[in-house]
Amino acid sequence: MYGSTRNYTLMDEHQELNEGLGEGVSFRARLLMSLAVEILDTTNPEINSSTEVQVEQATSVADQNCTGKMEEFFLFGAFLEATMIDRKIGDKPINFEVTIGNYGNQIDGMSKPILRRKKEGGDGNEEESELLQNSSEDEGDEDGEMVSVSSSQPMKPLVTDRNYFHLPYFEKKPCIYIKSWWQDQRRRLYNANIMDKIADKLEEGLNDVQEMIKTEKPHPERRLRGVLEELSSGCLHFVTLADKDQHHSSRTRLDRERLKSCMRELENMGQQATALRSQVKKNTMKDKLKLVQNFLQKLRFLADEPQHTIPDVFIWMLSNNKRIAYARVPSKDILYSIVDEEMGKECAKVKSIFLKLPGKRGFGPAGWTVQAKMEIYLWLGLNKQRKDFLSGLPCGFEEKKTARGQNLPSFPPISLLYTKKQVFQLRAHMYQARSLFAADSSGLSDPFARVFFISQSQCTEVLNETLCPTWDQLLVFDNVELYGEAHEMRDDPPIIVIEIYDQDTVGKADFMGRTFAKPVVKMSDEQYCPPRFPPQLEYYQIYRGNSTAGDLLAAFELLQIGPGGKSDLPPIDGPTDMDRGPILPVPLGIRPVLSKYRVEVLFWGLRDLKRVNLAQVDRPRVDIECAGKGVQSALIQNYKKNPNFSTLVKWFEVDLPENELLHPPLNIRVVDCRAFGRYTLVGSHAVSSLRKFIYRPPDKKAQHWNMTAKHLNGYLAMTNRAHRSRPTGEIVVNMEPEVPIKKMETMVKLEANSDAVVKVDVSEEEKERKKKKKKGGGGVGEEVEEEEPDDSMLDWWSKYFASIETMKEKLRQQEAAAAEAEEKEEMEMAEGKQVVNKRGSMAGKGSKAQAKNKEKSKAPKDDKKKKQQSAPELPEKKSKPRIDELKVFNKELETEFDNFEDWLHTFNLLRGKIGDNDDNATEEERIVGRFKGSICVYKMPLPDDITKEAGYDPNFGMFQGIPSNDPINVLVRVYVVRATDLHPADINGKADPYIAIKLGKTDIKDKENYISKQLNPVFGKSFDIEATFPMESMLTVAVYDWDLVGTDDLIGETKIDLENRYYSKHRATCGVSQNYSIHGYNTWRDPMKPSQILSKLCKDGKVDGPHYGPGGRVKVANRVFTGPTEIEDENGQKKQTDEHLALAVLRHWEDIPWAGCKLVPEHVETRPLLNPDKPGIEQGRLEMWVDMFPMDMPAPGPATDISPRKPKKYELRVIVWNTDEVILEDDDYFTGEKSSDIFVRGWLKGQQEDKQDTDVHYHSLTGEGNFNWRYIFPFDYLMAEEKIVISKKESMFSWDETEYKIPARLTLQVWDADHFSADDFLGAIELDLNRFPRGAKTSKQCSLEMVTNEAELPMISIFKQKRVKGWWPFVARDENDELEITGKVEAELHLLTAEEAEKSPAGLARNEPDPLEKPNRPDTSFIWFLNPLKSIKYLICTRYKWLIIKIVLALLLLVMVALFLYSMPGYMVKKLLGA
Repeated sequence: MYGSTRNYTLMDEHQELNEGLGEGVSFRARLLMSLAVEILDTTNPEINSSTEVQVEQATSVADQNCTGKMEEFFLFGAFLEATMIDRKIGDKPINFEVTIGNYGNQIDGMSKPILRRKKEGGDGNEEESELLQNSSEDEGDEDGEMVSVSSSQPMKPLVTDRNYFHLPYFEKKPCIYIKSWWQDQRRRLYNANIMDKIADKLEEGLNDVQEMIKTEKPHPERRLRGVLEELSSGCLHFVTLADKDQHHSSRTRLDRERLKSCMRELENMGQQATALRSQVKKNTMKDKLKLVQNFLQKLRFLADEPQHTIPDVFIWMLSNNKRIAYARVPSKDILYSIVDEEMGKECAKVKSIFLKLPGKRGFGPAGWTVQAKMEIYLWLGLNKQRKDFLSGLPCGFEEKKTARGQNLPSFPPISLLYTKKQVFQLRAHMYQARSLFAADSSGLSDPFARVFFISQSQCTEVLNETLCPTWDQLLVFDNVELYGEAHEMRDDPPIIVIEIYDQDTVGKADFMGRTFAKPVVKMSDEQYCPPRFPPQLEYYQIYRGNSTAGDLLAAFELLQIGPGGKSDLPPIDGPTDMDRGPILPVPLGIRPVLSKYRVEVLFWGLRDLKRVNLAQVDRPRVDIECAGKGVQSALIQNYKKNPNFSTLVKWFEVDLPENELLHPPLNIRVVDCRAFGRYTLVGSHAVSSLRKFIYRPPDKKAQHWNMTAKHLNGYLAMTNRAHRSRPTGEIVVNMEPEVPIKKMETMVKLEANSDAVVKVDVSEEEKERKKKKKKGGGGVGEEVEEEEPDDSMLDWWSKYFASIETMKEKLRQQEAAAAEAEEKEEMEMAEGKQVVNKRGSMAGKGSKAQAKNKEKSKAPKDDKKKKQQSAPELPEKKSKPRIDELKVFNKELETEFDNFEDWLHTFNLLRGKIGDNDDNATEEERIVGRFKGSICVYKMPLPDDITKEAGYDPNFGMFQGIPSNDPINVLVRVYVVRATDLHPADINGKADPYIAIKLGKTDIKDKENYISKQLNPVFGKSFDIEATFPMESMLTVAVYDWDLVGTDDLIGETKIDLENRYYSKHRATCGVSQNYSIHGYNTWRDPMKPSQILSKLCKDGKVDGPHYGPGGRVKVANRVFTGPTEIEDENGQKKQTDEHLALAVLRHWEDIPWAGCKLVPEHVETRPLLNPDKPGIEQGRLEMWVDMFPMDMPAPGPATDISPRKPKKYELRVIVWNTDEVILEDDDYFTGEKSSDIFVRGWLKGQQEDKQDTDVHYHSLTGEGNFNWRYIFPFDYLMAEEKIVISKKESMFSWDETEYKIPARLTLQVWDADHFSADDFLGAIELDLNRFPRGAKTSKQCSLEMVTNEAELPMISIFKQKRVKGWWPFVARDENDELEITGKVEAELHLLTAEEAEKSPAGLARNEPDPLEKPNRPDTSFIWFLNPLKSIKYLICTRYKWLIIKIVLALLLLVMVALFLYSMPGYMVKKLLGA
């Protein structure tokens, strides 16, 4: 247990530390306790009310079985350096005290172990004897009664600079040593150390991998594989080392269980790492990296040992005997072990530690200042192992011992006197810092850096008003003296501390962050030449407290001054810049090579600016700054009226490094110009990487289309795309659905670099087969003989559902293709081959159809552009698609099209100076508005061919062809299809959702049309809103929960930036549909026809075309597209048109050189709903899309009708004719005869209350039953969703009916009727009315396979067949839970629409109208007491015939015997008497 120090007089200022608030600063006690967790029976009130703690008999502390044997430990420390001592402490003498537990503590600690143990409490007598036994005599003699020395001698500090002192620990380094006694439980700490080292190694590897990804070095996946290999071997090593520990005697139960758990976890982790290693590929790299980071967290968690056997070591700095600052070192980190892996990571090593203030004073900004920096050497281990305790110190010292220990070799020194010292010169090349903390209210800082090395410090100059200062300054530290051997300095030099401050005109400088670096060391006998020299500039992460606060770009070199003095060192060029005074610049070999770049900035407008200091922003301006240069935008005169800028493009020139990784960030600041010339910062944004904004001129030799980017119609879209193709001749893309004359099929290869059409011969049968397959496997499971659906039946929802099926199919294929590729790659890896081009020529393998399927399944694996393109393509390859489809995106449209930032980017502006209390504010809370614009960075001068391009406007620079940003009126049409997985808003776990739409001042709440008790509501609504861009460009679509009482709750909302969509080159105003038609469900929605859109795109993009030619050909640039040229109108008349051709080009617009980019297809997007009160948690998803039409163009047609389909009324008539082979359940009382009283029950799923029964066929002896009974089930059915719709109130208190959609399933059951007990269930069959097996023609052909083997049987749908008759099996499960046939039923299903049913009515059962005749049931179906003679006759004739004959014969025999016996005596007498 740790708490506050015990050196107070009246009040303890750190009392809260004793209560567990904050980090304890002093050892207080050790507890040995027993804990048990029991799960109580919560229903029992006695247990709940009882709060007594059950006291368990603790084992005596001296019981060594659980606590371990008491051992003598030895702690040694040497202070090699004490610098950066805060000047506030004053110049009173300073000394350091080291304690472990109470040993070494001036107040609590006492020298003799026996007394000390008594003072520490516990059973004094037992411990005393134990300690006496454990200290062996010879050791005491050898040590000469060694007394612990726990504190250094007080010393007066010397001045380093205006902020810090240092202590003159030059050649003489003070030491401390403490003996202490603890139970020997080192094993726990050893295990934790092994895991810590595995974790450290893993972290280092992961940092390497991330650095490789960041700097785009080749093959980061190989490094990751190596990291995983190290991890798995480390885990296995731990298991073997820890396995020896299994049978260690002195362990608690927690030790045993924890060890088992750690071994199990690490064994698993090792196996997972091995498995993961084989899965790391270039494309799976990012996901796998996340998984490995999870391993790291787990390891860190496991390494945290709950039982700290040996208390932590505290190092206190005392000034004038007053405790000032401390550091706490975990004892496991400095614990010695003979096994390398088990040794603490800081044991016998020189460690830099920073002392901090105790308690509250050390929290927050106050704790960021360093109280002192110390270089300290620590060693902790068993006293008997202490012979090597000095081994890790820098060599070249003499030991100074106390008088008592002079001649004892193992006696520890009281100080070390270094005889060897090396002289160095440190050169700190301070080039630049980036993304610093904004310390001033202007959102900028006036930064300077202070560099500390040993006992010297120097500052760079102060640069005003920047967050990315380029100091370009060399700081030289002369005559730096380091003690120890030269070779040690080379391998492990001391660290350099760099602190960044903000210079304020009044008061002291504000601390902005700190970072550490190690210099590159050159010894006097080494050459100053590559690869090590001159050193490279590196980025060092700057930390402010625990959070990052920018990067420092610098290099540090430590040069040994040899015997020849400084003349041997590489020369330093004098100050070149006379304006800067005597400041040395960073020398040429180290500073980056600079080039002149021009930065062009497109200023478009500002959006959603929040208030600043309660005042609204009225006249904002944007300032752009990069590497000390910059430009200001025009002033927006009235932000409310028009938030766009009047001057669109401005530029400035700046010197930037050739190496793009060294480019400084670009800062965007928005200021509000207030009255009297005051400026207030609104917000700022740092563009950390300029890489994506750099324009590279085209390479003349390699004619890459994306690079030629001639017209640069918003050149950005080009730099982000990577389509490489060779403009060799004409490229023909055939768009015909199918040409019947040629026995050919055209397959458009989806790679961008395809030079021509690939033609594959396809045989007739295969075409037929494919047609059938396409029809059969269309996702709706229709029957094979199904005909094309009638156009009048189709609506928008048909299109939508067909598209969803396609999307699912695509996902399945994607997974299959990914798995296939994975397998292939693994095989290749196993064979040690290089991975060949995975999508090599497939067409040559096997059958042609197979090639096609493979091509099809590969497509989705390709990049998104190709994937999308392939979707509408596939159906056209096979046969004419039955239903035109649209594209269903299962995410926002923005993610698919790179946020529509092809030329207009959105930069979030963050609040200016972050107060210290704001440090933990989320990014969202800090956003104060958005700047819309763009940046283009290019090397000067630009190639002539761009500036001499026809129509080049020098005012717009690289931003040619940008539309005007004047206000524009737009008709916005929002379609909301449905919501899924909404978060419940009512107590009943449901919600009553309705749509609310907000755009500018328009606020629509569709409250009347709320949908009752639904979490997956289908809205099917469209809303038209007129808006003016840019003032009204943020569309909010929200879903609210309707409440009868009180206000409606927001379930979630989604925001769409319409402006970026409107101006995007992807043309997101109205999606391009798959086919052009002028009537029906797929009517063209855009007021511009495809040919007009194509002409406009060609004109804007300066593309040659379109040229329509004969035979359905159109040429655009050097691409030729073919397609149909006829269109049918509503009356079936065919007309010539070019629209199909134009549409074919639009759907492949990304293949057009120079100007091409993917156009947004007709689509439905799925947007997550978010609630501001529950940030980051999805509240459901909304399927919708938005069309936009400019008001100055022709008006669009009426909105597409997407209102939910109304269910159609149907009537299902089921006639149960007969049953057969029904199992016999009953035994006859009199005769024992097996029989069943059969009746059949039927209902439609969801309408159980409307179940209908036939009459009973009594006493069936053969399982045959005759019924001729009709059921009638009326129902409402949604054809598209294949669901029955039921509306009913959930309870009598419900306000309105709830709608349920359930599958259309008919259940038939066979029962055995009983008079006095419950009826017995015999068997059942459930028929899905959309797909069920055709009934057997006879009872004999009806088998169990009709239920178990449905996949191979022809399936039918009652909605297509209308009338079906046949035999179906009844099934039930036997004792072994296996299906068995329990009967067969002959039934007839007849489906009629409500109108047909009205025209030809039929009665229930056998009633009028259209009555069924009575069944002709055989004579056996009777009740014996109604017809006794028949019954007797039947019994005699059938069952008991032979029995009766036997009885009659026996009786006759008996009568004869009786008669014989009766008449025998008379006969005898007569015979005797001779009568």
